[in-house]
Amino acid sequence: MTCNRQTRLPVVLASRVLISALVATLAHPGARAEPSYAKDGAFGSDTVPELARALSRSPFVPPKTPLPAVLANLTYDQYRDIRSPPSSAIWAQKGTFFRLQVLPRGFLFTDAVEIALVVGGVAQHVAYRSDLFTTGTVMKSPLPTEDIGFSGFRILYPINRPVVFDEAGVFQGASYFRSLGAHQAYGLAARGLANKTAEPEGEEFPAFRAFWIEEPLHTSQTLVVHALLDSPGVAGAYRFRIHPGHSTTMDVEVVLFPRTELAKVGLAPSTSMFMFSPNGRLAIDDFRPEVHDSDGLLVINGRGEHIWRPLENPGQVQVSAFLDKNPRGFGLLQRNRNSADYQDFEAHYERRPSLWIEPVGDWGEGSVMLTEIPSEAEIHDNIVAFWRPKAPVAANSEFRCSYRLVWGDGPKDGQDRARVMATRRGRADVRAPTHVRRFVIDYSAAVGSAHTRAKLPQAAVSASAGEIRDVVVSENPLLEGYRVSFVFDPKQAEVAELRVDLDFRDGRLGETWVYRWTTP
Repeated sequence: MTCNRQTRLPVVLASRVLISALVATLAHPGARAEPSYAKDGAFGSDTVPELARALSRSPFVPPKTPLPAVLANLTYDQYRDIRSPPSSAIWAQKGTFFRLQVLPRGFLFTDAVEIALVVGGVAQHVAYRSDLFTTGTVMKSPLPTEDIGFSGFRILYPINRPVVFDEAGVFQGASYFRSLGAHQAYGLAARGLANKTAEPEGEEFPAFRAFWIEEPLHTSQTLVVHALLDSPGVAGAYRFRIHPGHSTTMDVEVVLFPRTELAKVGLAPSTSMFMFSPNGRLAIDDFRPEVHDSDGLLVINGRGEHIWRPLENPGQVQVSAFLDKNPRGFGLLQRNRNSADYQDFEAHYERRPSLWIEPVGDWGEGSVMLTEIPSEAEIHDNIVAFWRPKAPVAANSEFRCSYRLVWGDGPKDGQDRARVMATRRGRADVRAPTHVRRFVIDYSAAVGSAHTRAKLPQAAVSASAGEIRDVVVSENPLLEGYRVSFVFDPKQAEVAELRVDLDFRDGRLGETWVYRWTTP
């Protein structure tokens, strides 16, 4: 399946029935006890797309699912104290490779989502019950007994050990979801859709309203999840095929039905946290050398160029666009896996997953967009990356797109290249003005290649403004690779785009390092 646009087809009789039922539900929110979307009944491949199509033909109505008073103002500790015991996990008694845990509403997760299980082409609504949860000594009030829905769900799977069901994924909050590879810890997140990110008019946050989860066969190691998305600008249908493992893969199929023109939409978005690294520690007062869930954006564009962009915690919001046609892949990566470089024995940033996006089919012209937002606390996700099509997605159209998400150590493609492993910068020397900076970039060796002083690569270093000087290429014995250093003098410039290309002169390849320098 490829990314494409279609005009809307004539509405069939089944769609008319869906529209009538949907309009009646929206006109009388809260008047009916049964779910609006994830109802009992027949379920097929067209069920969620038809619901999304019908939803898009009606004006957007914000969900009206107020929280009971007991859950309305929970603290973080109180919310954490509401737990789903192993005995209440879905499929716990069926011997499948997967189990599910539903998640309660409260704290930051106030909106309700509906959940249904699908068996043999029939969906069955999962109703909230208070006995699905237990509370400890912090959450002292009794839980509500009425059906108030859930905030999401966890996926459990023996991802690390054969008989232990560890958490392998979670869908919770707006259209956010997380996953990881074996022996990793949660870090960055993906989203179903981004819209108007970092735009002056404010960002729109589409949200998943309902999920349909297919019960896996006894021997299946793949879980299929369907989701209905809604927002003021667009409704959509999603299908996820999730396969946990050393790297967890998710094959995603998307159908969007825009209510309004989507001129600033973001496909396959991911969001991460970057506070600081050796790439500029000015004014950092922290015992830890590095704090981040991701340290760079990798783009493999349609021309086969591998571009590495180190992340930054900027002084003001900055947006970068990498123009492309039919990208091969992009993603926010965590390359530094050395715990000594983080010195954080609780957060274990060295175990955070990378997220690689592989487009399926022809994505056409557009840009990989990177947004970096100033942040003073590591609890905030301040990095966003996604694909933005060049042409707006028209209102009242149908847009389809497919891609694969890989949660793990990064893409296999390009591991035969000299890869950027670290970026450092600081004052050029004590005699130079403080705005004159020295950059040091460390590369791994290209796999399977010998490297000696006689065969060191040449570095072509350029800047869109200012002056580059003192370029030096040397061996890096710590990585058995290479180090490129240079001095950058911005002169009078306030912004400059820097670039480093390695020329090995023997057919070996290296990543292209790019960086945006701004006045501190």
